[in-house]
Amino acid sequence: MSDYSDLNDNVRNYTETDSNVLSDSIIQPFIKSIEDQVMRTVDLTYYRKYDNAVLTVNNPFLPLPADWQNTRYVQIYDASSGTPERTYLLQKDISFMNEYWPDRTATGTPKYYAMWDQDTHYVAPTPNAALTCELAYTYKPTGLSSGQTSTWLSQNAPNVLLYGCILQALGYLKGPADMIQYYDKMFNQSMQSLATYEMGRDRRDEFRDGVIRIPLESRNP
Repeated sequence: MSDYSDLNDNVRNYTETDSNVLSDSIIQPFIKSIEDQVMRTVDLTYYRKYDNAVLTVNNPFLPLPADWQNTRYVQIYDASSGTPERTYLLQKDISFMNEYWPDRTATGTPKYYAMWDQDTHYVAPTPNAALTCELAYTYKPTGLSSGQTSTWLSQNAPNVLLYGCILQALGYLKGPADMIQYYDKMFNQSMQSLATYEMGRDRRDEFRDGVIRIPLESRNP
């Protein structure tokens, strides 16, 4: 496990420098770069979030949460009948939506959604009722910094941050090629381990998928 000050100290120790060469303000962009790379590479459960909103009658636009990064699914929930129903909306592009539902003043039960802009989803048909909408999405958490001294990544995958920041620091310092190659390898291995756990082991069910087994060589007698 690691926190902000530990990470900065370790980066300086591994690169044999001090805060006069690698100050906190210099290391901070390294941290952000690695956090962004992890987010775009590994589908962490930690990045999943859910938000509920009520669709506005006669309004086809659904504002997105401020921390939204990408949508996992959109589902409408209708509790008006005796038996509540959940329906997934299908994702389409704007050109399809315009052809499918050219008159946005006409209303109906939404079947599709599309990206309108970075802050808004567009649904069609335009809602004819105030249906509850559940949005599952990927969000961007607050990164590690002097104001946020501990994060999920620093506590659960400290080697990813450490090796990534050392690699960035060696590039900044124009370090030896062999050291850059070594830490590039270490960083990629730590990323692979994180991805294997989060996207593999953490999403398996032993009853359904069985226990993970390592194949053993079987020699002929």
